[in-house]
Amino acid sequence: MKKLYFFLASFVLLSVQAFSQTTYKDVAPIFFARCSSCHHENQHAQSMLNYSETLPWIASIKADLNSSHMPPWPPDTLYTRFTHERLISASEKAAILGWIANGAPKGDTTLVPPTPIYPTTAKLFGTPDLILTIPTFTSNASSTVDAYDCFSIPTGLTQDRIMRAYEIIPGNVPIIHHVVVNVDTTGTVTSSLTGNCFTEPGQFSIGGYVPGCAPTVFPGQAPLKAGIRLKAGSNMILQIHYPAGTGGQKDSTQIRIYFYPIGATGIRPMYVTTPLQNWSLSLPANRVTPFTAKYPSSGGLPAAISVFAVEPHSHHVCTSMTMNAYNNVTTDTIPFIRINNWDFNWQGFYTYNNLVKVSAGYTLYSRHIYDNTTNNPNNPNNPPILVTAGTSTFNEMLFDSFQYLIYQPGDDTINISHIINNDPLLTGIQEHTLPGQKITSIVYPNPTEGQAVIYITNMEQMRNCELHIYNMLGKEVASQILPNASSDGFHIEAGTLLPGVYLYSIRSGAMAGNGKLMIVK
Repeated sequence: MKKLYFFLASFVLLSVQAFSQTTYKDVAPIFFARCSSCHHENQHAQSMLNYSETLPWIASIKADLNSSHMPPWPPDTLYTRFTHERLISASEKAAILGWIANGAPKGDTTLVPPTPIYPTTAKLFGTPDLILTIPTFTSNASSTVDAYDCFSIPTGLTQDRIMRAYEIIPGNVPIIHHVVVNVDTTGTVTSSLTGNCFTEPGQFSIGGYVPGCAPTVFPGQAPLKAGIRLKAGSNMILQIHYPAGTGGQKDSTQIRIYFYPIGATGIRPMYVTTPLQNWSLSLPANRVTPFTAKYPSSGGLPAAISVFAVEPHSHHVCTSMTMNAYNNVTTDTIPFIRINNWDFNWQGFYTYNNLVKVSAGYTLYSRHIYDNTTNNPNNPNNPPILVTAGTSTFNEMLFDSFQYLIYQPGDDTINISHIINNDPLLTGIQEHTLPGQKITSIVYPNPTEGQAVIYITNMEQMRNCELHIYNMLGKEVASQILPNASSDGFHIEAGTLLPGVYLYSIRSGAMAGNGKLMIVK
C-alpha cells in the first residue's frame, strides 16, 4: 500500500510539474513586448517573432540578460525616467532565464498570443511633407574598421518651415548601426564620404536613429505645440555609421519630415544646443580620470528653461556620466540623466515624460568618468595610451546636448508622454472627425485583469467595424473586425497583452473613434 501511495504521489507531482512547466507560450509575450520592437525582420537581426527564430539565440539571450546588455537602455531609472524606455522587469528576466535553463521547451505554439504587427518601412502615419534620400551608397567599411560617412542633402526649402516630427528609414537595416542628423543652415556643407567623417558638420543636431528607437515627434497638440525651425536653403546632414564587415553592401537611407502647416500659430520654438563641452581632456594611460563641464561658466542661467530631452555624448574610454543642474544659493539639484555603464553603441536624445523646469540662476553641470585602463573592455587601445580630446572615435569627448523651450508658467505640469503617445502620427487616429462621424465607445471593466469589452454606443450605424490596439510605442499588438450591427462589442482577453496602457482606434467607413485600455496584473 505504501508503494502505491508513493507511486500516486510521484505521479501527481510529475503531473503538476508537467502541467506548470514554462514553455514558449509563456515567455513569447515577453519577447514580443521587450525584444521584438528591435528584433524583427524589418528592423534589426535577429528576428524573434516565433519559436524557431528565437531558439538559435538562447545562449546570446541568456548572456545579454545576465549582463543587462539587453534590452539596451543606458539611463539609470533610479535617477530619472523617460518616454519609450526599453526595459525588462526582474520577473520577466527570471521567466526567460528559467525557460532557457529548462531547455527552452517549445510546448503548444497554438497557444502563443498574436504576434505583433510591424510596418515594413515607416512607423509614422500620414504623408510626410518632405522626404530626403541619400544617393545609393556602397558601404566603405573594411573587414575590421567601421566607416562613418556624412551625406549632405539640400532640403530645397524656399521658405522657413517648422518641423514637428521626423523619422529615419534605413535603406539597408542590417548594415546601419546609427544615424546622427545635423542641420546646415548655411546650405554650404558638402558630403564627406571617406569613411572618416567622425564629426557631424552643421550648426545643430536634431537627433538620430539607432535600431529599435521611436520616431522623433515633438508635442503637436494642446496644451503644447513645439517644433524646430528649418531655414530656407538649409541642408540636412546625415552621419551614418557602417560597421566593420559591411563593405560592398548598398544603402539608400532616407529621412521623412513632417511640418506644421504654413502660417500655423501658437508653435513654440524647440531649441537644440550643446552647452556642456570640455575640450581640455587629457587621459593618461592606466588611470581613471573624471572631467566636468558647466554652463554658464560663471553665475547661472539668465532665464528659466523647460528641458524636453537630453543627449550625453562621449567615446570609448568613457565609462559613466551624470548630468544635472544646481543652484549655488539654495544647494538644490535637478537631475537630468545618469548612465552608470556608458556604451558608445547606444546613445541618442532621451525625452522626459514631463518637461523639466530649470529656473534662472541655476547652472547646468556634467561629470564624465574616463577609465583608460585595461579594466575597461571598450578601451580601443591595448596597452592603453594617452588619449586626448578630439573628434575621432579614438579621441575622447565630453559633449552633452539639450532640447529645450523657454519656460512658460505651467510647463512643468504638461504631460509630454500623453501628448506624444496620442499624436495622430503615432496612432493613426485623427481627432478632427466631423460631427456625426465620431464613433463613441465605452470599455468595461477598465482597468481589467481578465476580459474587457469595448462597447460601441452607436453600433447600429456600424458595418465591418475595425478595432486596432497599439502599445505606447505605437506598435499594433491586436486587431478585430465586427461584421455587423448585431455584435455586442469587441472582446479583449487581458491574458494576451502585457500589463500597461494601450491605445485603440475604431473605424467603420468614414467614421472613427479612439480610446484607452489599461491591463493590470
